[in-house]
Amino acid sequence: MQYQFLSRFRTAALAVGLGLAAVATFGTAATAQQEVTVTSAIKWGLWVDPDGCMHWWADGGLEGYMTPRRDPKTGQHMCLERNTCAVPNTDVLFATDSAQLTATGRKWLQDFFASAGAFAYAIYGHTDSRASDEYNMRLSQRRADAVAAVGRGSGAMIDRVLGFGERRPLAPNNSAANMQKNRRVEIVCYRYPQ
Repeated sequence: MQYQFLSRFRTAALAVGLGLAAVATFGTAATAQQEVTVTSAIKWGLWVDPDGCMHWWADGGLEGYMTPRRDPKTGQHMCLERNTCAVPNTDVLFATDSAQLTATGRKWLQDFFASAGAFAYAIYGHTDSRASDEYNMRLSQRRADAVAAVGRGSGAMIDRVLGFGERRPLAPNNSAANMQKNRRVEIVCYRYPQ
């Protein structure tokens, strides 16, 4: 994959170089109007996949690139330990049928993110089955987004934010107690191995 990217990069660089040489050599009013101007920068970062393995990524706008992050000493793919480190019930964090955090919920989340000490976090929102699937998907996503916003505001790196609605219940939605178990936000912590 790395070779393929470098090959494409060299080809693109050669094509741009030849194109600019052609404009410089045969510069007329007509060709000057066709001159290529680069206006964006290459964005890059570190992505953690759902299993906790890290990848460097870069995107210049035309074609993206990703490669595993390797330990410089061993050459092994660097993976983080992944564990579900908090599962607050949404009844504590939010009012019924709302994605607006309560004052108590916001304080709990701020304290959690200040003390958890993970490299990165994933936030997964869940609901019970009392509304339509479509509505629950939107509500769970908005709730996960609200929790992620508190994490980011606390300086945490939030790598993934997803709402699953009612699609991943912990218990059958056949009683009030079971529905309460299903209304939750899971916070997954990614940590360096000890």
